[in-house]
Amino acid sequence: MTEHVAVVDLGYGDAGKGTIVDALCAYGEKRAVLRFNGGAQAAHNVVTEDGRQHTFAQFGSGTLRGVPTHLTRFMVVDPLALAAEAAALGNPFELLTVDGDALLATPWHRAANQRRERARGGSRHGSCGMGVGESMAYALSHDDAPRVSDTLSRTRLRRRLAALESGLGPAGVPLDDVVEAFLAFGRTVPIVGSSYADRLLSEGPCVFEGAQGVLLDEWRGWHPHTTWSTTTFGNVESLCSSFRRLGVVRTYTTRHGAGPFVTEDATLDLPEGHNATGEWQGAFRVGHFDAVAHRYAVEVAGGVDGLAVTHLDSPDRCPALRICESYTVDGASWSRIAPGPERDLGYQEALTARLNRARPGRLTRPDDWAGAIESLLSAPVEIESYGPGSADKKFLNRIS
Repeated sequence: MTEHVAVVDLGYGDAGKGTIVDALCAYGEKRAVLRFNGGAQAAHNVVTEDGRQHTFAQFGSGTLRGVPTHLTRFMVVDPLALAAEAAALGNPFELLTVDGDALLATPWHRAANQRRERARGGSRHGSCGMGVGESMAYALSHDDAPRVSDTLSRTRLRRRLAALESGLGPAGVPLDDVVEAFLAFGRTVPIVGSSYADRLLSEGPCVFEGAQGVLLDEWRGWHPHTTWSTTTFGNVESLCSSFRRLGVVRTYTTRHGAGPFVTEDATLDLPEGHNATGEWQGAFRVGHFDAVAHRYAVEVAGGVDGLAVTHLDSPDRCPALRICESYTVDGASWSRIAPGPERDLGYQEALTARLNRARPGRLTRPDDWAGAIESLLSAPVEIESYGPGSADKKFLNRIS
């Protein structure tokens, strides 16, 4: 591949973005992987041909192949989690650069996030408990929100972290210990300016790696069960003028925790090796392929040039698995979820209420799953995935 590619999940996350990014990096030489949303809550599982395995959070999913990672200004960077991930990877800091304007996630963000979610009791919105959303929310109302570049100045960093501690409440950690840890991050990780991404893009083909999924988007997801992050191609468009838009789906739809999930079916025999019920995310849920929701994701993402379909080995292992082509909502049949006005959370909240009342309509069992998904989402399947490794991927001729 000689063009830049952006990889976006067209569901609720967990569709296999990491394994697709890894395969793209194996398929042809890539200058870098650029992370363009989210933070340390990502969990992108990669298995290489020689058996190495890592679940990537902040490092890009091409790291095991020596492809550099650039964390763009749209990332929320957690230095403490990053240090732990780096240690597990052998400290490959020579493969990492970070935009100085990216927000920092701190122990105070994490503690405030967890307190807020606990207080909701049985009405939780859903969270990874990592403080990513809290970091975004704090920055919207505080011009002095800590950023990566602050780790280059002890005075400025301590002042901003002290203000954060005062505003968000205790986190059970000494302020000065966090200051020292963050200063160590600033000494270790190359921190660059906003033009660095342009430089990478000019030097060779890059892969943009997204986090979470379009159906969790802060403006287009089922509010309030969403993320504080733009999960569409929007951030990529701010960074790059020309790129291929690749949407990722599984042959079955999944989501973590609370929120509408029309095609959920707990009787499906689809064991999950890398996802489980978590204290903050809640239960890992599975259901039939939701063509209605995935079509909506394609539409609000501005369309896709192609699709990567993962878990194509699952239909043979699960004879009960079907594709849902329509919903029944309040006595009416829906084959399309109509997008609302941009940034209209009132519309999204009303849509959530209707989706909570929706039931699957027509369920079909195709002979050719990739072909059926291609037809239903009106986009060509460019990568077929039958397992976790790059050798389990089939690149179709239409991708170049």
